[in-house]
Amino acid sequence: MTTPPPLRDMIAEYGLRADKSFGQHFLLDLNLTGKIASLCEDVSDVTLIEVGPGPGGLTRPLLELGPKRMVAIEMDRRFIPALEATGEYYATPFEIIEGDALKVDEAAIIGDGPAIIASNLPYNVGTPLFIKWLKADPVFWRRLVLMFQKEVAERIVAPVGSKSYGRLAILTAAVARARIVLKAPARAFTPPPKVESAVIVVEPLPEGQRFTDLAAVEAVTESAFGQRRKTLRKSLGVAAGRANTSSETLLTAAGIDPGARAETIPPDGFFALAKAWRAARG
Repeated sequence: MTTPPPLRDMIAEYGLRADKSFGQHFLLDLNLTGKIASLCEDVSDVTLIEVGPGPGGLTRPLLELGPKRMVAIEMDRRFIPALEATGEYYATPFEIIEGDALKVDEAAIIGDGPAIIASNLPYNVGTPLFIKWLKADPVFWRRLVLMFQKEVAERIVAPVGSKSYGRLAILTAAVARARIVLKAPARAFTPPPKVESAVIVVEPLPEGQRFTDLAAVEAVTESAFGQRRKTLRKSLGVAAGRANTSSETLLTAAGIDPGARAETIPPDGFFALAKAWRAARG
């Protein structure tokens, strides 16, 4: 392996600029990108997937880890030549897929064996991508190392009763454990965003501990948290109507006080509610 030119030089050479319409902010802090890559830990037996690599700030330390194989998914074709040039400096088999990560079938890409996804996610698609990976069946990833807006990261790891607790934390808890491991100031990016960012590590629960009916979880949490200030007896009405039953019936079946509010119910309570909703819906 030889050393690629400095990232800023490559950005200048290829005339690259961040496009706000794609939620792009270049991560050029070498200390930070190195720390993020290290969170992947042992990658010797995995396909390492990076989504939205842009000019390759995180791509370089990921390639240096020496994964069995690395795949970068980038929908902005302006970055493809720079990424191709970067890959030539490393021994790791490196493939670039030009396309929308929301439409890519990751399981088909990786084939046999586990995958790790590491990404400085574009702000405008970070949450949909994360939910897509949570819903993957079977779960194809061994670990997710993802940078989000700090507010989104806090919603993912939020404990019951907190202001950030809601649908995202419950969906995450259904299939995985997540924790915030790094925070990144706006000045680490070019151009600097208006918000701070944070990196989370997500690992799937053992198969027997996952709650897999995420469609039902989404139905009851969307209804319950749609009117946070109301009791579940009232806020659950939309979901109950979809199942041709009453809020009271669903809550009683789940063993939940109809007078409680959504933010006071732990994930297990919502999983019980999701089961009751699915049973009523048939």
